[in-house]
Amino acid sequence: MNEMQRLNFTLGQERLSRGETDAAVKSFCELTKSCPQFADVHYWAGLAFEKQGNLFAATRSLETAIELNPAYVEALMALACVYEQQGNFEKASVLANRAQSATNATTGGLDRTTRGKLANLQAQLGDAYREVGELREAADAYRKALYRCPEFHDIRIRLAATLRDLGLPNQAIQELQRILHQQPDSQTAAKQLALTYYSIGKVEQAVTEWENLLTKNPECREAKMYLDMIAKLDVDQRISVAS
Repeated sequence: MNEMQRLNFTLGQERLSRGETDAAVKSFCELTKSCPQFADVHYWAGLAFEKQGNLFAATRSLETAIELNPAYVEALMALACVYEQQGNFEKASVLANRAQSATNATTGGLDRTTRGKLANLQAQLGDAYREVGELREAADAYRKALYRCPEFHDIRIRLAATLRDLGLPNQAIQELQRILHQQPDSQTAAKQLALTYYSIGKVEQAVTEWENLLTKNPECREAKMYLDMIAKLDVDQRISVAS
């Protein structure tokens, strides 16, 4: 990029961060014409198009970014989010797995202690974004933390909750199932998984998770509360039908 193009790139990022979506789209579209060989330009254009609600254009931009850089983790995850919003859950899952594989291949450059410190700092940034309602930025920050330390399951739980709030429950489920595959006794992950199932109407799966929780911990008040609530709803529905 020349100096003018770099300035336009920075301007596009600033416009997007301020919520000036149409102006950001204009900046990045100009850049995709003048310097089409840069994956970052197409990635940011994809983010801008997604915020604009143009998922078709977002898909094309993010796919171009990945064609230029097949190991572009952020672009892989962004495109997975777009696919999920379009209801293409199979493609979203494939891309999420590709991103995880690319991440695992690049986490060995720093010692474990340093990676842990960086991951926790990135997670704190995610927490700050989440507190002010910037959920997409929070999810990106949590993902970057997990790129450093995939085994930090407390961060993955925060990512899953954020994804659910973003309207991406299937990605949240995938993250929680990943935790439970490695730590079957994680009650926090199991609670979040049950709640996510329930939030999308998968009541039977939610009940199964809560019943499993009670089997492992008979004093789990959350599981009892939700199971009692569902049982009461069933009774009320039967009474309504009968009358």
